[in-house]
Amino acid sequence: MDPGNWSQVMEFIILGFPHLQGVQAYLFVLLLLTYVTTVLGNLLIFLVVRLDSRLHKPMYHLVSALSLLELGYTAATIPKMLSDLLREEKTISFSGCLLQIYFFHSLGAAECYLLTAMAYDRYLAICRPLHYPTLMTPALCAKIAMGCWLGGLAGPVAEISLVSRLPFCGPNRIQHIFCDFPPVLSLACTDTSINVLVDFVINSCKILATFLLILSSYVQIIRTVLRIPSAAGKRKAFSTCASHLTVVLIFYGSILFMYVRLRESYSLDYDRALAVIYSVLTPFLNPFIYSFRNKDIKEAVRRRFTRSGILR
Repeated sequence: MDPGNWSQVMEFIILGFPHLQGVQAYLFVLLLLTYVTTVLGNLLIFLVVRLDSRLHKPMYHLVSALSLLELGYTAATIPKMLSDLLREEKTISFSGCLLQIYFFHSLGAAECYLLTAMAYDRYLAICRPLHYPTLMTPALCAKIAMGCWLGGLAGPVAEISLVSRLPFCGPNRIQHIFCDFPPVLSLACTDTSINVLVDFVINSCKILATFLLILSSYVQIIRTVLRIPSAAGKRKAFSTCASHLTVVLIFYGSILFMYVRLRESYSLDYDRALAVIYSVLTPFLNPFIYSFRNKDIKEAVRRRFTRSGILR
């Protein structure tokens, strides 16, 4: 299209779930309860780890960093989704859309890096137990967590820069539940093959590389655990990894299918379902997975509630 014949779109309309218009109020209540539970659960784990000296270990420092990360990750999309469920016109400004994409992808990338660091921590604890205290020090743990945050924040800068230069001349309806690269790119009034390629390369490097590092850590962990002679020892070793492995499978199981693909067309309903899993369901389940499957955290929560008078 001749650049002189188009005007730049200043805002987008997020369609959300167009086939569920009749149950918007129920969806709002369900999403609100899920979000409140997610915030309270992750905040509880973060505070319990920070306040309980018995949990001042590298593994739990990384768990608390993950809980803090989930608070920001969900804040990037869910409040806007809640607002849209109550409004007829589900609009978002062009700059607001880019900001939502940036924070969602940067915090998502930080989660990939943090889950990888947690797998490395479990590898050191199980495969090199004698060297673990000297290798995974509190100072190194803090540096790893900070590196995950900074690496995530730097991740989507190139993609956002490329998208910001694209012409959007209409239509302006985003076929998704929030702003994201694939549905926004489909609205551009020019060829976006370069953007799709850059997006694919960055996501493949980021997601596949971290997933393969996690996988290699667990291969070494499994080999080490299988050499433990007692069944009780094997169960104890596996129990320290169960929570982390569950989170990894849920999170990566959805983002691998969503972002590691080289195509501009996509199934709308399929992508919406995947988006619910990695943007809403995974952060919601994390506190339950780490609290119900981890004896130390359960006991720490019980102690806090007992001291505060909630439990007697």
